[in-house]
Amino acid sequence: MDLRHLKYFLAVAETRNFTQAAASCYVAQSALSQQIARLEKDVGARLFSRTSRSVRLTAAGELLEPLARRILADVDNAQAALDALSGLRRGRLRLGLLQTRASSVDLVEVMADYHARYPGIDFHVTNAPSAEMAAAVLAGDLDIAVVGLGPRQVPEGLDHFVLDGDPLVLVVPADHAFADGGDVVDLADLPESHQLIQFTQGSGLRRQVEAAFARAGVEPGRHFQVGQIQDMVRLAARGIGVTVVPRSSLFGGDGVPGEGEVGSQDPDQGGSQGSDRAAGPLAGPLPYGARALRIADEAAVHTICVVHDSKRLAPAGAAFLEVVERHAVRS
Repeated sequence: MDLRHLKYFLAVAETRNFTQAAASCYVAQSALSQQIARLEKDVGARLFSRTSRSVRLTAAGELLEPLARRILADVDNAQAALDALSGLRRGRLRLGLLQTRASSVDLVEVMADYHARYPGIDFHVTNAPSAEMAAAVLAGDLDIAVVGLGPRQVPEGLDHFVLDGDPLVLVVPADHAFADGGDVVDLADLPESHQLIQFTQGSGLRRQVEAAFARAGVEPGRHFQVGQIQDMVRLAARGIGVTVVPRSSLFGGDGVPGEGEVGSQDPDQGGSQGSDRAAGPLAGPLPYGARALRIADEAAVHTICVVHDSKRLAPAGAAFLEVVERHAVRS
């Protein structure tokens, strides 16, 4: 079985189109079709069901797809291991990063530090929902992923360590019943008619918010989905509903809006990222006078984990873990 045949097979499996697959592989469509036919002959089964309008995987194709991904990932890791003998002078790191800023560890600084140490390693960074990235690590499509999942939510078969825990806060509009109350609220006290502005389905944040409502013994209520935390907060401020977001997406470690955060009015004002982010008042302005309130549930935390598969982690990935852990100790 030729590895090139497996790459062509995966290209067709991903695009469901021979023309697009050939273009992505930089080969003629006729050549790609011939190589797929040879692969089908080698495995003794048809891999694709083709009509004039569609291309679908057969049962054999569905069986081969995850195996092909693992085979090619193992080949890449073997090459990376050989590269390690030359001091990590070249190679590739496929890194998944969560879509929210929710960690006291600055991952941009981590990547910059890593690149300074190993300039020959190329980064391939993916931003996707946490569950999707964890599955990609398990399948061998990513080497490491920083995800918003708690230890019990990490898929079986993956190694992990907790990078940080970011308290969740409830954002309400200025005229909400909670706005003139105390700084701490119980989700169970929300009116049944409330509308909840939720983050992307499958994201770690979405899972943590839904778990917090489940612990409170209440349904999240009517909701709609938004893909940007800043938009979630602004919509809540305008009275569309309420939302639950990581505290660090609003404030720095001292409770004051920092650079790039929702409440920031001065782009040159930086917010420190201290480890005790649950302490101190939730100070600083939010859009349209909205309020950010602590949630009484101490388990309402957006946990950040670094996940990997130690059985197949290449030296480039192991070196990245060392850099991440070094930064985590400093924070």
